[in-house]
Amino acid sequence: MPQYMLLIYQPVDNPLTPEQLQETGPRWDAYTKTLQDAGALVAGDALERPDVGTTVRERGGRTQFTDGPFAETKEFLAGYYLVDCPDLDTALDHAARMPNIAYGSVEVRPVWDRTRPMADSREQVAQAQA
Repeated sequence: MPQYMLLIYQPVDNPLTPEQLQETGPRWDAYTKTLQDAGALVAGDALERPDVGTTVRERGGRTQFTDGPFAETKEFLAGYYLVDCPDLDTALDHAARMPNIAYGSVEVRPVWDRTRPMADSREQVAQAQA
């Protein structure tokens, strides 16, 4: 069965307060249970804010470590779910019910099946999964 990453993004300029995070916890727990009950959940976790992360890259043969995110963005990756779904439409349906959908966004991306070349379009992904 194809796998999809549901990448959860939160706005940088309007982060949730600790109280709001605590309030939304039960909604996230319920959402996670719906994925479990559907037999779709493979893995999922929340991530700490990007300002406590470290970006690692190599430039000119030297490894560089930079505190925080590399890119200035309007949203940050807050967590993910890895799901097994029969098709993209099912993955999109799961994403549309995510608790943060009203103030954040969810990127749904197929996991690359390394036995075939990377797809150039959504149509190629759908054909490969048929």
